[in-house]
Amino acid sequence: MSTAVSSVAVGGAPLTPAQVLAVARDGAHVVLGEETRKAVHHGRERVESLARAETPTYGVSTGFGALATRHIAPDLRARLQRSLIRSHAAGAGPEVEREVVRALMLLRLRTLASGNTGVEPITVETLAGLLNAGITPIVHEYGSLGCSGDLAPLSHVALALMGEGEVRDASGTLRPAAEALAEAGIAPVELGAKEGLALINGTDGMLGMLAIACMDLERLLKVADITAAMSVEALLGTDRVFAAELQALRPHPGQAASAANLRALLADSPVVASHRGPDCNRVQDAYSLRCAPQVAGAARDTLSHALLVAGRELDSVIDNPVVLDDGRVESNGNFHGAPVAYVLDFLAVAVADVASIAERRTDRMLDVSRSHGLPAFLADDPGVDSGHMIAQYTQAAIVSELKRLAVPASVDSIPSSAMQEDHVSMGWSAARKLRRAVDGLTNVLAVELLTAARALDLRSPLEPGPATGAVVRLVREKVAGPGPDRYLAPEIAAVAALVADGSVVDAVESVTPLA
Repeated sequence: MSTAVSSVAVGGAPLTPAQVLAVARDGAHVVLGEETRKAVHHGRERVESLARAETPTYGVSTGFGALATRHIAPDLRARLQRSLIRSHAAGAGPEVEREVVRALMLLRLRTLASGNTGVEPITVETLAGLLNAGITPIVHEYGSLGCSGDLAPLSHVALALMGEGEVRDASGTLRPAAEALAEAGIAPVELGAKEGLALINGTDGMLGMLAIACMDLERLLKVADITAAMSVEALLGTDRVFAAELQALRPHPGQAASAANLRALLADSPVVASHRGPDCNRVQDAYSLRCAPQVAGAARDTLSHALLVAGRELDSVIDNPVVLDDGRVESNGNFHGAPVAYVLDFLAVAVADVASIAERRTDRMLDVSRSHGLPAFLADDPGVDSGHMIAQYTQAAIVSELKRLAVPASVDSIPSSAMQEDHVSMGWSAARKLRRAVDGLTNVLAVELLTAARALDLRSPLEPGPATGAVVRLVREKVAGPGPDRYLAPEIAAVAALVADGSVVDAVESVTPLA
């Protein structure tokens, strides 16, 4: 989903999830203002003063973690910072996605630009330069416990700032960091006192993934309302249960928004009108239709809470120790990822349930005993053709996976650093599984949409409403209508792309706005 933002100012006002997405996914440039540069300069002056003092200061003139009791002589401090980054760049497993690395780079830049970390101005400028040059350090899947922040992922970024390790350039080519930096005209940084710690002691990886997931889920929950409305039409369901006066009896804001969407989506639907009246002998629809706004609405409210937490975190300065505005340098525990980890897990639960109810609607459309006149599996010649039978299998397999991904990571903790870091958040792990869950929900909704569009075509000459009809027409630009069995995987992929890039929501909003 494009955010259509060309540049993002870092420093001063807090970033928004939309700005994070603009830089991470769409390549928007970052800009550092003059006031930001002044704040960084003042923070560095304070750290240099402490570095000259005889009294040890954690992270400035001492070791780290369980080794914090050792006072480091001035002539060893540059080596201390280099050693910290090299030893902590210990990730393993596959590369994480470019947008995730760019998000964590942006968010670490945001904290460094506050002036509360005490880094050199050139370090801030160099990190901004890497982002704007499209240079993406290689960060690995495994290595972060979410406390003290995302140490290993951020260390791989810091390693690239030093001109070491591997990166992908703007074209995506894997290259030595030194080579890519030189080609971009960027000089590697030489870390001074405290800088290594300031570069890696943050929740930026998990927060970046939270911000991206929130933006994606805002769109996907609208799609969930769209596919639910299409399924209601396809299954000859009623829209009466979505009436505002019924929804007001249970005043959850997410439920009200979802129900309002369903009313708008089903407005003026000839399919719905065809069975409205005294001749209809159906008392009430199945839960997967009738309770759609209750489930999607609860997910919306969970997302609202997650956005609240993300907003607070995007307004935070995460480092240890931190340079306070009055010049004091104090140790703290703000790097603990629990606030972010909890909402990442909450969202994974909501995603699994929204996918689960969508799969149930799909299954109803394929079952001749429950679909109210549709052919078995929506097949052209049932028995010879299988129709969407196995598309639902794929959907069911994803839903089963999403239920496993809904098991929280944040309730786990494993001690590290000789029991100095004896309780950790596992927020990075929570974020990684949420990304997988968001991808799964995208495909589950794509299968429901593809199936509902086929079912609505099979209801001809009855027509869907104007809003859902616009979606059917969009799908038909990519996927042919009902007929004998075809190679189905590309059709699912094509519709998933329409879901992911915002085209489905755009098609509806060309007819009616959605909440």
